[in-house]
Amino acid sequence: MIEEERIKLEKMKKMMEKEEIIIDVNQNDFMEKVIEKSKEKPVIVDFWASWCKPCLVLGPILERIVKEYNGKVILARLNVTENQQLAAMYGVMSIPNVKMFKDGKVVDEFVGAIPEPLIRGWIERNLKKD
Repeated sequence: MIEEERIKLEKMKKMMEKEEIIIDVNQNDFMEKVIEKSKEKPVIVDFWASWCKPCLVLGPILERIVKEYNGKVILARLNVTENQQLAAMYGVMSIPNVKMFKDGKVVDEFVGAIPEPLIRGWIERNLKKD
């Protein structure tokens, strides 16, 4: 019985390690990787573009912070240049635009490259809303 439990725990650990916490999404997989996944855990979507300098500053900060949460939250990056319809659907008027999805819906957002302590506070507040 103990050996059986150990094997189950190892399998679960391997599955968790395989889960990607930083992903790129597009119109084809947004429903699966953001909407559906947000029903299991919060998904932060970074609406960005390669020509946007503040986006290029914010992106690595978001990645670093999300890694610190050890799988409690997922970061999905969506290039607005390549996915204009999706950006319009979510009312993205300027970038960077970051939205938190839970249970398939946007629950909070911020616009602009805000300082790291404010980003951390934003994530913490949204994780505590559960």
